[in-house]
Amino acid sequence: MAERAARPGPGTAEVFVRAPGAGLAAAALRARGAGPTGAGPVGGRGLCGEPARGFAPPQPGLAAAMIHSLFLINASGDIFLEKHWKSVVSRSVCDYFFEAQERASEAENVPPVIPTPHHYLLSVYRHKIFFVAVIQSEVPPLFVIEFLHRVVDTFQDYFGVCSEVIIKDNVVVVYEVLEEMLDNGFPLATESNILKELIKPPTILRTVVNTITGSTNVGDQLPTGQLSVVPWRRTGVKYTNNEAYFDVIEEIDAIIDKSGSTITAEIQGVIDACVKLTGMPDLTLSFMNPRLLDDVSFHPCVRFKRWESERILSFIPPDGNFRLLSYHVSAQNLVAIPVYVKHNISFRDSSSLGRFEITVGPKQTMGKTVEGVMVTSQMPKSVLNMTLTPSQGTHVFDPVTKLLSWDVGKINPQKLPSLKGSVSLQAGTSKPDENPTINLQFKIQQLAISGLKVNRLDMYGEKYKPFKGIKYMTKAGKFQVRT
Repeated sequence: MAERAARPGPGTAEVFVRAPGAGLAAAALRARGAGPTGAGPVGGRGLCGEPARGFAPPQPGLAAAMIHSLFLINASGDIFLEKHWKSVVSRSVCDYFFEAQERASEAENVPPVIPTPHHYLLSVYRHKIFFVAVIQSEVPPLFVIEFLHRVVDTFQDYFGVCSEVIIKDNVVVVYEVLEEMLDNGFPLATESNILKELIKPPTILRTVVNTITGSTNVGDQLPTGQLSVVPWRRTGVKYTNNEAYFDVIEEIDAIIDKSGSTITAEIQGVIDACVKLTGMPDLTLSFMNPRLLDDVSFHPCVRFKRWESERILSFIPPDGNFRLLSYHVSAQNLVAIPVYVKHNISFRDSSSLGRFEITVGPKQTMGKTVEGVMVTSQMPKSVLNMTLTPSQGTHVFDPVTKLLSWDVGKINPQKLPSLKGSVSLQAGTSKPDENPTINLQFKIQQLAISGLKVNRLDMYGEKYKPFKGIKYMTKAGKFQVRT
């Protein structure tokens, strides 16, 4: 993962001296473990004598294999920002991306890897922006995709939101951050704490001062954490109120057939943390049922050997917000479906009218309220209009895009929300070949649908007692009901 920066260990250390015009991060200490190939932390030793995990430094023959350029493309297909780390790549390379975008039915369906005669284009789509990386040789695709996600997360951390307007308003800071995140095309400083010491986040006062004095947001000192055995945490952290909050957030992706049976279901979960603790605390987080966690990806602060042997998360946390781990639950018997949809959608052969009825209700929610429910359905092209009456919430049908949206809100189990009415079809056309699918969005507070529960959180190494809090939330990812 891109955030897994190398941990200093007993291997040889290599110090890079800052050259004129080079990024500040190039002067940071880069540790190299003595692995079987001599290729860095993959075979080295990290904190507490366990294997360090992170990017191996560039190996011979891979010099041309990393990221050359980055293009940011909005929903309209305009390139509004580009950054080149090596030679300048012409914008015309994005024509291959635009062709793939036209063939995709939705923005999310654009292939993440697009080969071209001389390059590969790897992209992610977030916040209505395509982040497109250009590389010239084959690389592990997830390596680049993870870095692109890291770029988006960093922009969100710096500016509060990641949008085209915000990026344009802070274009100088954006270029400075990108310059530090990659060193000659290879990920270097991707940890938020380190980046914020290298490049100060923009504020109104700092912007005014920079405008008057002509100075920049670039820090004048190396990050203190970059040279320590805990590079993700800065030194000398002090807080008046010491607190640690953890959010267990699960997204459920499911496809339900028209009889109500589950075709496929899986859970993507993350544990996000906001830790504001003085000094150098050492935390342990244990679960009541850790065996539920499958395909787990950790922040580099986690001691992996302890997790393997005891199923306990032991770590010195970064300061502020970070993602402690992400996990995946794919066993069908472990994935509970929290809502159901009753539907009756029919079209007649000899009539230009059809019937549309749907009802949404809770199911396996452990007594928790289902809220923020939004139902959308892409109707067939032959549908002219829909005359519907909701029992609660509001609905909108767009006769141009044929998209039906029903904002349900909160589900009351005593009075289930329903949407009923008639559908008008074009005269003389045959009935649609397929019934529309129904897409759901919802969230359930204080519930992890997988059943994951935190047992306890303990702190060592400091004498004060912090305030601790755990919050659970389940929400819909791609949740589709076929009719």
